Amino acid sequence: MIYRNWQGNKIPALGFGTYELDNAAAAKMVAEAAKIGYRHFDTAQMYHNEQGVGQGLKASGLARDDYFLTTKVWPDAFQSGDLQTSVVESLRKLDLDHVDLLLLHWPNEDVSLSETIPALNEVKNLGMTRLIGISNFPTVLVDKAINLTNVPLTVNQVEYHPYIDQTKVLENAHSHDMLMTAYCPIARGAVLKDDVLTDIGAKHDKSSVQVTLRWLMQQDGVMAIPKSGSPKNAAANFDIFDFELTDEEMAKISDLAKPDGRLIDPDFAPKWDDAA
Repeated sequence: MIYRNWQGNKIPALGFGTYELDNAAAAKMVAEAAKIGYRHFDTAQMYHNEQGVGQGLKASGLARDDYFLTTKVWPDAFQSGDLQTSVVESLRKLDLDHVDLLLLHWPNEDVSLSETIPALNEVKNLGMTRLIGISNFPTVLVDKAINLTNVPLTVNQVEYHPYIDQTKVLENAHSHDMLMTAYCPIARGAVLKDDVLTDIGAKHDKSSVQVTLRWLMQQDGVMAIPKSGSPKNAAANFDIFDFELTDEEMAKISDLAKPDGRLIDPDFAPKWDDAA
């Protein structure tokens, strides 16, 4: 396993994502992922599976200090009071007294960050989460959040895979001593059909998916949370710690980025750094 160290916190760089898994599937797959070796798990209020994730963690038999758990607050709870209440409800569903990382899931232009960030700070100060951060924040909003917080922000979780250039966001994270977590890391399966990734994989006896995840693991300060509903695929995703990509291979994969590579762009999304 590769770890990211952040202010004394050791975080497994490869996590298990649970987006689009219902409670039953999340409970099953989180327990299976723990058997495989995953120790970093990611959920969100919007996934409607926090209860299942909590059940899976209990079934895994892992001690609370042996795994790292992230959840995210949906923007409809960004007002002070609403945010704190929503986290209490998340903890109730997870059947835990704290999470390891709490993120603001998307920016919300209807609620000022000057209200939301102090509420997020309060949740941290009350011990409901060990660390706090943001998700889907372009650099201009990252800078704004940094200026408003009294507690260091740990992570910006964003869409990141070979077909999207997140150089600006990653450099911004580095400048603020933040980590970046890649969601949708295999581009919803698009990497499976990529000749460049397939050819690189053949040299290492690995799949294009494994090559993509390894590419992410070899980038400074980057974590990734691939999701799978299949124990077989989850195990394959985890089998990436016995090889290393060359600098040339890393560059070839980075060169796959294209202007229309973004896959997640809802109508409430902010203006992205990679937008034309």
